[in-house]
Amino acid sequence: MIIIDSSGQILFANRQVSTLFGYAAAELVGSPIEILLPERFRASHAGHRTAYMDNVRIRHMGSGFDLIGLRKNGTEFPVEIGLSPMKQGGEIKVAAAIRDVTERKHAEQALREARRDAEHANLAKSRFLATASHDLRQPLQTLGLLNGALRRMIRDEECREVLREEELAIDAMSRLLNALLDISKLESGAIKLDLIDFEIAPLFEQLGRDFAGIAADKGLRLAIDAPIVSVHSDPALVTQVLRNLLSNAIKYTPQGSVELRGDASSNGVRFTVSDTGVGIDPEQIALIFDEFYQIGVSPNSSRDGYGLGLSIVQRVARLLNFDVTVDSEPGKGSQFSFELPVAATVNRGDGTAISRELPTQDVANITHHILLVEDEPRVRNAMRTLLKVEGYRVTACATAGEAQQILRGSDPFDLLVTDYHLEGGSTGTQVISDAREFRGPSFKAILVTGDTSSAVSEMESDAHLRITSKPINPDELLAVVKELIA
Repeated sequence: MIIIDSSGQILFANRQVSTLFGYAAAELVGSPIEILLPERFRASHAGHRTAYMDNVRIRHMGSGFDLIGLRKNGTEFPVEIGLSPMKQGGEIKVAAAIRDVTERKHAEQALREARRDAEHANLAKSRFLATASHDLRQPLQTLGLLNGALRRMIRDEECREVLREEELAIDAMSRLLNALLDISKLESGAIKLDLIDFEIAPLFEQLGRDFAGIAADKGLRLAIDAPIVSVHSDPALVTQVLRNLLSNAIKYTPQGSVELRGDASSNGVRFTVSDTGVGIDPEQIALIFDEFYQIGVSPNSSRDGYGLGLSIVQRVARLLNFDVTVDSEPGKGSQFSFELPVAATVNRGDGTAISRELPTQDVANITHHILLVEDEPRVRNAMRTLLKVEGYRVTACATAGEAQQILRGSDPFDLLVTDYHLEGGSTGTQVISDAREFRGPSFKAILVTGDTSSAVSEMESDAHLRITSKPINPDELLAVVKELIA
């Protein structure tokens, strides 16, 4: 604490000033306050002091900018100062409370450096995940496609059995890779929210198409009940949550039904996935969102899946700021629910629901001409082989420019199959746009991608387009091809 008069002369300095600045009290009293400032600031400070004396007030200095104090030994250090004017007789005096903020400044600098390092680390993680997502999926994509082609070419039963085992291994690797990459993206902050208003019905329709065959293979009834209403959230992440919940419900339901509903609630729209499956013991409900936890599966036993789906659901729920509630009874089934706010700018309509059961389609395969666009040679050759073995005529190319030249020609095509990321920064969406410019707006296409961006997700409502995730199962790819051509 220092007290000065209107001319800036020090009248009083307490013991802490001597400790802080290294002067004895006798050396300070009678000296100008500028003795405690570095030489380079003294002239300007005298002007600031004179202006302050003309308009005295309580004032805090040093927050948001740097003030520097000077010790007797010549060392400098950062300070904050609080000024309080006092009247004594007819004269104004000012008490200055001086605080050494060296430690705080060091902490702030360390925090800035830590934040910068964290931002660099997140950027590095994002680059790694983008590379891993592409480079790890490509060889799996090739393996899966070649396996599918071989299973259609080989007639020896022993060889076919080996290929079936290989197919199971490839499928397990693919599911684990996708789940681990999803969790890594959520953990690293690489996923950026894209909060928009979107309709529920097209999303439910797409989920119904995607899961109808899986449910039918198990003899389950799949019911979809979508209200005509829009919500505000990230459609790609909401889709990911519902996919994991539906996949889990079908997996743990040996017989009966699985249902996806959307119902109006007091807070918005309540999404519910319910099943008639095995159910969950009350003491296990708290554990089901943990990584690698599976109901009724010991850690060392063989697994159908890896117990990562609900962990991803929980992480996405935290990211989108909603809670997932679980209502389950052993032997009677489970119900998973969460709520999203209604869209602010889209009319809710009359709440009429679209409700139907979704059977699988079994369409006879007829030879058609397919244009394949894929820049990775091994994937391109494997996919071309698979499609040819299935009886399709295939024209393959590597770039968007080559595809554009082919589409300008007179060759008839029934379907376009294109990768999303192509050479030179081109995308499959550009190829699809070119195809529809040359061949008409209803030209059918399949977009194969590992990308989860909103730009890709927004295309899912296109009735003439199917989006498939890498690495795609060859049987699933052929099923999508048949569905679109039909």
